[in-house]
Amino acid sequence: MDGIVRAWVDGWVVSRGAAPPVREPWGFTVDVGQAAQVSRHVLAALGDGVEEAVVREVAGAVTGTGVWLKVFQDPSVAGGWLGAGWWVDPEPGWLMTVPLGAAAGETPAPGGYRLRSWTRGGVTHVLIAAPDGSFAARGQVAPTGATAVVDRVETAPAHRRRGLGGVVVRNLQAAAAARGAATGVLAGTPAGRGLYESLGWSVVAPLTSARFDGAGGA
Repeated sequence: MDGIVRAWVDGWVVSRGAAPPVREPWGFTVDVGQAAQVSRHVLAALGDGVEEAVVREVAGAVTGTGVWLKVFQDPSVAGGWLGAGWWVDPEPGWLMTVPLGAAAGETPAPGGYRLRSWTRGGVTHVLIAAPDGSFAARGQVAPTGATAVVDRVETAPAHRRRGLGGVVVRNLQAAAAARGAATGVLAGTPAGRGLYESLGWSVVAPLTSARFDGAGGA
């Protein structure tokens, strides 16, 4: 299953404008270049294939603050393998995929909302503005050949439960399919999992996100 992790990493770096991933014996290192996330280590193993010794080795070699670790195992399991200085998100993320099928037409926004999409640097963005012109929802997708990574999907609190997230994701999927992608990939939050599953996405593995805050952190 190394392929789906590689697909997520490749699409994520395009979506975020990060450095090309560096292949490691255990996965990938990505230089992000932000103060809050200087770089990230992504282990390629999934679920029961994740080895405690490998996680401990990779985490133990980190000495700089602002380095993130992504492990495709539940935080209740992987979190216990990290040493002092690591902050672990207690809620799991979810690596998910969906078959994109044939390209569909644009899904319109609900009445009164305005939908706009554009592509820049290989990344397609979808924005939904509220009737008063304020932000309502957004997302982006980065196709990298046969796969495409859906990223940064969010809906403003005042506009949730109105189907806007579904409109955004459907349009992102259609845009990716139109550019030849056959499979969508994303890392979803607990809050977003229900939305994605309602649109046909399937869970591949849980995801632990951890950040090194230094020996005095965590």
